[in-house]
Amino acid sequence: MTPSRTPHVDPAAPARAAPPRAHGPDRIAVMADGPAAGTATLGPDLRILAVDSSFIRYFGRSSAELCGLNLYELLHPSSLPVLREHFLRLRDGRRSRFTQHVLARGSRDEVFPGVLTGVPVQGRSDQRSAVIVLVKPDGRVADEPPSTRHRILLSPVEARILEGVAEGTSTVQMAAKLYLSRQGVEYHVASLFRKMKAPNRAALVSRAHSVGMLTVGAWPPRVVPDYVK
Repeated sequence: MTPSRTPHVDPAAPARAAPPRAHGPDRIAVMADGPAAGTATLGPDLRILAVDSSFIRYFGRSSAELCGLNLYELLHPSSLPVLREHFLRLRDGRRSRFTQHVLARGSRDEVFPGVLTGVPVQGRSDQRSAVIVLVKPDGRVADEPPSTRHRILLSPVEARILEGVAEGTSTVQMAAKLYLSRQGVEYHVASLFRKMKAPNRAALVSRAHSVGMLTVGAWPPRVVPDYVK
């Protein structure tokens, strides 16, 4: 009978440091929900420290180009207000993680919808030293009206009307709120249909969201200032 062998351990070898752990009981690999999620490590200032191959593929840049960027530089402005609040809560310990639908920017400034998960990372001292973010396209194909290459700019009145349509406000209510006639409101709605190549109000709101014209994760929706003349 062959005696069992005990693995040799070199007593002079340095002990391996324990890797940082995600805050809370969940493991980051579980939260990725499959191999398609791209992962990035952020410093306390949300600048990218490291990325994996999926993250590189989604954003179409090299690791050297991505590292050093602030995460917000890779996201559409419409996604930022709610994300700032999420990251503030992570920093203050009011949240152990968050998941948020966002609009991200690819290598040629193409907008793609996805889901972003943020998890604070703790070192041995239990201090939050970094944040792991997981970005996963949600499978939807964003509409591509002309504004993806040549940004459509709205007048202040058109912006208010688009916000009203997105909120479900009736023509009569918008007319009273904006001191316009019903015909005036319908004129501006028709102008928005032409600009966005949308056949109806539902399609108008959908396309406005798909190009990042409306804020994400906030109610009532607001037009991002970059799209207002």
